[in-house]
Amino acid sequence: MVAVVGIAVGTAALILTLSIVSGFASSVESKLISFSAHLQIRHPDEQLFQERRTDLARIAGNPNIANASPFLEKSFILRSRSTDSDKIWHSKPVVVRGVGEEQRRIFLTKFLRAGSFEANDNVTGIALYAGQTLAENLDLKVGKKVMLVGLGNNASGAKLIAGNKNIVDMLSTLDLEVGVIRGIYDTGLQEGFDDFVVIADLKKLQQQFNPLTISGYDANVHDLSQLPRTVKELVNLLGLPFYGYTVFERYANLFEWLKLQKNITPLLIVTITIVAVFNIISTLLVLIIEKTREIGMLSALGLEPGKISAVFLTQAFLVSLSGVVTGNILALSLSLFELRFHLITLPEKSYFIKYVPLLIEPLDYAAVSIAVMALTLLFAFIPARIAASLKPGTALGT
Repeated sequence: MVAVVGIAVGTAALILTLSIVSGFASSVESKLISFSAHLQIRHPDEQLFQERRTDLARIAGNPNIANASPFLEKSFILRSRSTDSDKIWHSKPVVVRGVGEEQRRIFLTKFLRAGSFEANDNVTGIALYAGQTLAENLDLKVGKKVMLVGLGNNASGAKLIAGNKNIVDMLSTLDLEVGVIRGIYDTGLQEGFDDFVVIADLKKLQQQFNPLTISGYDANVHDLSQLPRTVKELVNLLGLPFYGYTVFERYANLFEWLKLQKNITPLLIVTITIVAVFNIISTLLVLIIEKTREIGMLSALGLEPGKISAVFLTQAFLVSLSGVVTGNILALSLSLFELRFHLITLPEKSYFIKYVPLLIEPLDYAAVSIAVMALTLLFAFIPARIAASLKPGTALGT
């Protein structure tokens, strides 16, 4: 029973480790891909360029492209008047990202926490959707008016962020526009995402600042494994000065962090497996000590050493099988319980997710079960050979 429990706990721990690592990577990757497209096509140095239907048609014509759309990104200082005092302004640098109606609706359907997607023609100013972190920092509410300060050639970003700055001093050198907070979204990706990116309508942003110009094209693919190849094909098709990159290249630091999490998994697998192996070896050795006289009697009656080994290998197989089955049931039960009730929470600012993610993969369960069974039977051969090598006279005289 001790051996069965030990193998069950080790198997369950190993399966849960793989489920958490896979679930964590899958959750963060899903959020990053939802926030951005699978790939982007731009001009060098993030220069704006003229939108052409022919370019968009070429991108959409690739067999691996699921959808493609233009976007426009502009840097601003977003200034919001404090609700506590009309004399205090809070400022923060942001990127206003203009996207089409369909892309905006898909994104906000997933992540909108306050406000509405429906247009309100009675409100003047650019409709903006701010991230939850940015809203908390600047005390933004749905319906609140803010000021977008475009950095001109003579404007200093450091002076603008200074805080309680007289807005009149900036009028002569800066592009100013009034914005209205239409909604608050929350993706859980706080640093560099929810605290920095503001969503707006592409056509409205073009009308106010850059008519008929865009920053690039977003595109999503059917097969992520073919993503690098698809980017190369599109760049070759469009020609210079276009260049492209994938979401994995754009957020390489975050994906490297996820890869580091996965790199720890083999060490955990080896550690837990070693524990299970030593568990079964020690159990069989104790069993041999207890059954020494019986082994000697069987040898004296003419039982072959190979059959004596088979007895203990069968014992190891039954113990291992019971432990593996129990471990699988335990791991699956704990996973379903956590997915249902979310008892284990995480700091979202550090991990981008609120709860421990678990991805139940049948292949993980099968791989762990087969590996534990194979290794325990392999190392059970050592005590089995010890039992078979006992001399009848020595065993009976013990």
